[in-house]
Amino acid sequence: MSPDVPLSAAQLFDTLGVDYERAYAELPEQHAALDWLRGRLRAGARVLDVGSGTGIPTARILSDSGFRVEGIDVSPVMIELARQRVPAATFHRADVREFSAEPASFDAICAFFPLLQMPRADIDAALVRIATWLRPGGYLVAATVPVDAEQADIVFMGHPARVSSYAAADFVARLGDAGLEVVEARESTFRPDHEDALPEPHLFVYCRRPD
Repeated sequence: MSPDVPLSAAQLFDTLGVDYERAYAELPEQHAALDWLRGRLRAGARVLDVGSGTGIPTARILSDSGFRVEGIDVSPVMIELARQRVPAATFHRADVREFSAEPASFDAICAFFPLLQMPRADIDAALVRIATWLRPGGYLVAATVPVDAEQADIVFMGHPARVSSYAAADFVARLGDAGLEVVEARESTFRPDHEDALPEPHLFVYCRRPD
């Protein structure tokens, strides 16, 4: 494959593997979101991690906290790493656009940057699907890079990729359109721990599915 051809999400994260884990393991706002979530869930709550990567830190923290964790990711390399690192959780190789879950079957869902490598129409549809998987009163903690972009070609950690996203206010609005109550939205900047990484704007949004 030409070095200039954007990699699919599966190809990109197969290539990055543990480098991605190292680059983002100490992301402060992600840990803050997980703390917020843990403080609101009952013991044994069922949690889905969309775009679970290697399982570090999200699935491990939630599993170690006594929650029943499932993770999905499009990358077979990431899924294998996650199964090794977080054996108490269950991981599936699956795309959020195709993953099948019963309505109202999860107490909480984490979605930290899993929708960036898809067109905006797919982002919108995925948010609606995710919202239906939450039980009434359940929580979603989600993160994206808040930029106004539709299928833009970039270089991510040294590799070509194609991404879409929304400006912060537009992403928050789409969560509302999906039927979620936005409790809080936090914007920040983070530089991943990788030689080819650049500082990134981040948006973390805490949501609740109304009763």
